Amino acid sequence: MKNKIFICCYILCAIITSCKKDVLNKTPLDSYTDQSVWSDLSLAEAFANNLSNVLPNAEHNWDNTTNRTWALSSATDEAFNKFDDYNASVMNSGSLTPDNLGVFDIWAPTYKTIQNCNIFLSKIDNVPGDQARRNGLKGEVTYLRAYAYFKLTRDYGGVPLITKPFDLNSDFKAARNSYDECSGFIASELDKAAALLPVQQGSTSYGRATKGAALALKSTLLLYAASPQWNPTNDMGKWQKASDAAKAVIDLNAFQLFNGNYADLFTTKNSELIMVRETNKQYMWSAFQGVEVFLSPSGFHGWASFAPSQNLVDAFGTADGKDVTDPTSGYNPQHPYVNRDPRFYQDIVFDGRPYGQPAFCQDRYGVGSTNVAEFYEGGLDSPQGWDKWNNSVTRYTFRKYCDTTYNFNSETQTNKFWIVSRLSEIYLNYAEAQFYLGNNATAIQYLNLIRQRAGVKNLLSSALSGAALENKIRNERQVELCLEGHRYYDVRRWKIADVTENKPLMGVVITKNGNGSKTYNYTQVQTRAFKPQHYLLPIPTSEINRTKLVQNTGY
Repeated sequence: MKNKIFICCYILCAIITSCKKDVLNKTPLDSYTDQSVWSDLSLAEAFANNLSNVLPNAEHNWDNTTNRTWALSSATDEAFNKFDDYNASVMNSGSLTPDNLGVFDIWAPTYKTIQNCNIFLSKIDNVPGDQARRNGLKGEVTYLRAYAYFKLTRDYGGVPLITKPFDLNSDFKAARNSYDECSGFIASELDKAAALLPVQQGSTSYGRATKGAALALKSTLLLYAASPQWNPTNDMGKWQKASDAAKAVIDLNAFQLFNGNYADLFTTKNSELIMVRETNKQYMWSAFQGVEVFLSPSGFHGWASFAPSQNLVDAFGTADGKDVTDPTSGYNPQHPYVNRDPRFYQDIVFDGRPYGQPAFCQDRYGVGSTNVAEFYEGGLDSPQGWDKWNNSVTRYTFRKYCDTTYNFNSETQTNKFWIVSRLSEIYLNYAEAQFYLGNNATAIQYLNLIRQRAGVKNLLSSALSGAALENKIRNERQVELCLEGHRYYDVRRWKIADVTENKPLMGVVITKNGNGSKTYNYTQVQTRAFKPQHYLLPIPTSEINRTKLVQNTGY
């Protein structure tokens, strides 16, 4: 019998600005009544627009519990966050409890969004106006509610499925559903959303949900459901569903791998992007919220806030596609940045790499340096250099997601987006599902499409199979999708976090010798610990006390 719980009722969010000026002239924004909102399609649309806050964005909003985009990287072996934003240290130290989740917990704000989605979906059919416009909004909110449940299930496992809005007279009684029940519900909701939405939105509606977005989220959802964490018996039926879902996105023929400059994939609108969450610089209070400020090296007056680990750097292979651990790769740890996977040069700022435009860092030139990163001891980007409190502890920073076409030290960031879904991820989803279904050739085909686009010289051998191919699939996700929020969940769904997260987080100390050569010493930056219960987050104690909900195992 299911355990009974009580779900708190979250009151209706404030309605954001409508674009219908004659309505706005009638009454102040903070005085809209429930009746007026559901009598005007423009106000209903404003309500729907506000629900998109459940999606991640590219801003660095300190302690914003709904937006852990960057923090997810520092809560895994991918990166280090020296300022401990979002309380990731409790994740990394193995000290996680139901009482110290802090802002890493998303339970309450996500259910608040679900409540408001339920309100919208219960009202929209009766709002007067154009039927096609109503259907589009209904499809978008159905997608957003499904995304909210996807967020909850990947963090907590099975959660209560609430599909009707509570009011103050509700008894709030509900049951915790199983993970499989939640996954099935989310998949069916995404099918409903897909049926109501266009394959792609017009250029003026960039970043709004589409059929492609709904089917892409379904692909990721079903991949998780088929993975060892939720499929311990390796049910082939689940892998087939994951494969079919990924293929459905591919078969839309609406998206193509981006073949321009790889770094531009993450800063410009392009053919690969399926779903993004946009950030408008108009609403940024200063350049300090900009991606470039909190990712760039300290000698460029950035914060190096989320810095790549040596663990991640070592995941990038050589230019000919071999792992750096392969004795035939030619990799030399004393010449570590030579002949690497082309994505390494696009994603990572390392010692000796040019960064940014010279015109934007003339102060470096003024002291006899250049726009080449100096992470070696005594360099401008080192602990002894400029902005010492912001130096990268690992001696790397991320280039990925950074737009170097403007001066981020004096201008508020350009309009940015966070990638929710892109075609490369779908190819990786499909390759993984096909591998577990025994179709190695298809898996290798889609891996090679990604590697070929990246400029890796040699394709994977058609003879690759078994654990070797499985490791390539996992490594390809680690490299291709770094800093996109996937690694945290990948190592959990694969049930390998007890290995990857129990290793020290590594960096490098670089010494410049008198003859101009450099010596590289690989050092531990942080001790990491992971316990079996950490495959899921604990439900916060405050919620347990209020609802008598049974806690996740081990807490």
